[in-house]
Amino acid sequence: MVFNNEYIAGITWGFSGTRGSWKTEEAERSMELMSSVTGANWTAIAFSALQATAHSTEIPYWEAPTVTDEEVKQSISKAKSLQLKVCLKPIVNCADGTWRAHINFFDKDVPCEPKWSEWFSSYTKFILHYAAIAEETGCEMFCIGCELVQTDRRETEWRTLIAEVRKVYSGILTYNCDKYQEDNVTWWDALDVISSSGYYPANDWEAQLDRIEHVVRSQNKPFFFMEAGCPSRSGSAAIPNDWTLKGEPSQAEQSKFYQAMFQGCERRDWVQGFMLWDWPTHLYPIHEAEHNDDYCMYGKQAAGIINEYFTSKINK
Repeated sequence: MVFNNEYIAGITWGFSGTRGSWKTEEAERSMELMSSVTGANWTAIAFSALQATAHSTEIPYWEAPTVTDEEVKQSISKAKSLQLKVCLKPIVNCADGTWRAHINFFDKDVPCEPKWSEWFSSYTKFILHYAAIAEETGCEMFCIGCELVQTDRRETEWRTLIAEVRKVYSGILTYNCDKYQEDNVTWWDALDVISSSGYYPANDWEAQLDRIEHVVRSQNKPFFFMEAGCPSRSGSAAIPNDWTLKGEPSQAEQSKFYQAMFQGCERRDWVQGFMLWDWPTHLYPIHEAEHNDDYCMYGKQAAGIINEYFTSKINK
């Protein structure tokens, strides 16, 4: 499948879900509301498998808390019933709470130490398993990794993995690099689309877009933000990637971020969309939206801003 330059007006769904939480009426209703409230035409169905630590080499994706294959397939089917195109996005995280960007090993294999070769062997099995499900269920896009910053330098392993994925999956392939890392990935040419996490300060979008544009132009590849968003919390527009930032609930702060991001990206025709972060399977009651300070935009001012912007892009 070739990327057809369609605008991606997308929302990330399901990431906080654990085994059993996706196979519920509540989860289905959550996705229905996501579609109707935001005006999305795509969704990234995202979920985690856990390795023990940043230096572990086994990813037991078949175990809880990872959602089951049945749940993944059912959620893809639900999205398609809502006329949403789907990017399947399996993510590896660390059970001890270490951020996945810090998964790392010695550059050269050393006896009695955990090795890149062992980790990539396990990671490849993990990704190929879900690539096969993406193919079986007709997902339009598949994301082979998310914000694995310390792995980005392992070009040979990533190119080998991409070649293996293409043997089982025929759709669009992308990798979600972390914020500020777009110009550090040296293997974009092996993928169909460049994507990254757009957690940039509200007052810094122009400078960051200038930097990213050089990468996009040099690679001559389509680009979109696989993640982008901001908590509805005072101070978060200046550091939107910090979900632990202390502050009071503030819908205006979240709106400020979205207005700055959309305004900056509107002038860049190479930005072909977003998979905004994020929409959980378990929604808070709408009357509690004003007290919620997380990324979800349900019942908040930002939802209207997103719907208006997405509608304007889809209907162009």
